Amino acid sequence: MSTLATCPGCAIPPRPVPAETIRADLVLHLPDIHCAACIASVETMLAEVPGVRSARVNLTLRRAMVETDGSVEAPDLIARLAAGGHRASVFEPGVRTGQSPEMRDLASRIGVAGFAAMNVMLLSVAVWAGAGDVTARMFHLISGAIALPAVAWAGQPFFRSAYRALRAGRMNMDVPISLAIILASAVSLAVALGSSDRPGWFEAALSLTFFLLIGRYLDMAGRHASRSAAAELAALEVPQAIRLANGAEEIVPARSLAPGDHVLIRPGDRIPADGRVIDGDSDLDRSILTGESLPVAISPGADVAAGELNLTGTLTLRVTRAGAETGLARLAAMVATAEMQRSRYTGFADRASRLYAPAVHALGAMAFVMWWSLTGDPIRGIDVAISVLVITCPCALGLAVPAVSTVSTARLFRAGLLVRSPTALERLAEVDTVVFDKTGTLTTGELRLGADTDPKALALAAGLARGSSHPLSRAIAKAARARGISPAPVGALQEKAGRGVEGIFHGERIRLGRPGWAGAMGAGGGSVQLLDGAGKVSSFTVDEVPRPDAVEAVQQLEAMGMRVTLLSGDAPDSAARLARRLGIAEVMGGVSPEGKHEVLARMAAEGRRPLMVGDGLNDTGALAGAHASMAPARAVDAARSLADVVILSEGIASVATAVSVARRAHGLARQNVALAIGYNLVSVPVAFAGLASPLVAALAMSSSSLAVTLNAMRARK
Repeated sequence: MSTLATCPGCAIPPRPVPAETIRADLVLHLPDIHCAACIASVETMLAEVPGVRSARVNLTLRRAMVETDGSVEAPDLIARLAAGGHRASVFEPGVRTGQSPEMRDLASRIGVAGFAAMNVMLLSVAVWAGAGDVTARMFHLISGAIALPAVAWAGQPFFRSAYRALRAGRMNMDVPISLAIILASAVSLAVALGSSDRPGWFEAALSLTFFLLIGRYLDMAGRHASRSAAAELAALEVPQAIRLANGAEEIVPARSLAPGDHVLIRPGDRIPADGRVIDGDSDLDRSILTGESLPVAISPGADVAAGELNLTGTLTLRVTRAGAETGLARLAAMVATAEMQRSRYTGFADRASRLYAPAVHALGAMAFVMWWSLTGDPIRGIDVAISVLVITCPCALGLAVPAVSTVSTARLFRAGLLVRSPTALERLAEVDTVVFDKTGTLTTGELRLGADTDPKALALAAGLARGSSHPLSRAIAKAARARGISPAPVGALQEKAGRGVEGIFHGERIRLGRPGWAGAMGAGGGSVQLLDGAGKVSSFTVDEVPRPDAVEAVQQLEAMGMRVTLLSGDAPDSAARLARRLGIAEVMGGVSPEGKHEVLARMAAEGRRPLMVGDGLNDTGALAGAHASMAPARAVDAARSLADVVILSEGIASVATAVSVARRAHGLARQNVALAIGYNLVSVPVAFAGLASPLVAALAMSSSSLAVTLNAMRARK
């Protein structure tokens, strides 16, 4: 999980190890975890199992990712968690973790508690209106007959969780909640069986259960609404596929596919595995994976990926990778791993949650003793103690930052950006300078000849270019074809490695190549020079084609107050020309890979916080030394593994989107932390002072969790 807020006393950790270095062997579903204390408990239990290398829990997804040495099986981990009071099961990819069965169960319990509370309240009207002793006692007993079974059934989610925790010798947030419900019910029963001169509390016990269940339901609904990028990717996995065997179609589980299988993809189907089209033409929707909104035309020979949507025609493809080896599965695993990593803020929440159970029970006991001593009424002491037990729930603090992080990473994923580092959003929100590599980042890699080229010289150059496969030669030949210029009939073509190509035209030797060999060094400042038979030197300017959204990206970043720098290993004049076209004022060309790292280090020494965007091996030093880093999906593996964020789309305008979302997420996270801490600073003294009834405490506790969840949802916009 990425984090954004800082807390006093937390040291800034070193740059995290890239998420791809963590191998997740087992993924467990944890339906009952509710707070940071649960996270700490589960991770500690899993880490104690021999053979477990690491364990990370995602509170929002209620999922644990466990890396093992191969000697541990899922049943071993499930049994260990069960012994510690946590339910667990093997997570099934493709099955959403929105917990709809559990939400339906909670909804039914809410209905029972609410219906019973309304009936008990109606019976209480007569007691409050001054009914006689016999009538009041009868109504108390009828209320108890309605309330106690309803509380016993409706409160089971809290009771079961508390029982499992206590049986394992630990505490969780459901222990004080269960204690509060049981105390309220027990006092109500004691009043009903004892004396009728005191109003019964059965409606209070029911209402307390009712509002606590509503809070639990809203919390679960909020988690479901903040589905992460990993959950969205998992939803793309196809459960079944149509395999072609001996000319016949058979429906098989997608996981059973193997490389070499032939699969039929009909219009409207998602592709179940990576493969190559061997028959058919169609259009594919790749927007969820790349961020590109336009369909892509596909024909035989084209490579396709699992999760892409077939729009128009029927396709037959040969599987190249299936199951966990597909790009979609590896991408989902990488995202889930990054979301489950810990950051510097999480330690603060963990420490606070560990203190929760002993502190809240101590406060509850103190409240009971103090109010009993002051009033001489043990019932009043129990009333205040119940309020303290309920109101001091740490749910809001546990959700404050993870909720914002999950929503923000999902928002970026929908924009074509894959967040890989646990502190990426935090550091992206702090950057003030964006440093772009040139080739492959700001440009498409395609070469284009300048427009101010002499046609006769271009004809000669095109004639020489036929004898070379160099990218500059191909660019010249392409430009000649585009302008309708026929190549000159140059003969005896010879390519000179590292220099250029030469040939004979009208009995004269001519050359096309680098300056200093074909002509005078620096003549005309061109990238390529032509030396004709008369000794005339013509210069050709060949530049890379900038990406269509490069100018827009630069303008957006500058509008956000960022300094934009072009840092390239290409010739200074080539880098300067591109910088002028894109409106970049600060440009450095001819910089070595080591020099790029030194430039980033110098910026950091000046107090700047640079974001490096690059795609090549020569950018890896700069990516590692930057405050934050981004790399396109087409980048080399080394660059992608170092990048905090991977750009899945073809364009780079999403760089500004990443910074903008990170800044907004940083603000929302700080707001959530302030809300959570402020809630406890206000609510605990209020409850301890006897100013909040158990019902008010239940409403306050639910409202605090709902407030931070709803505030986190603002990151979706």
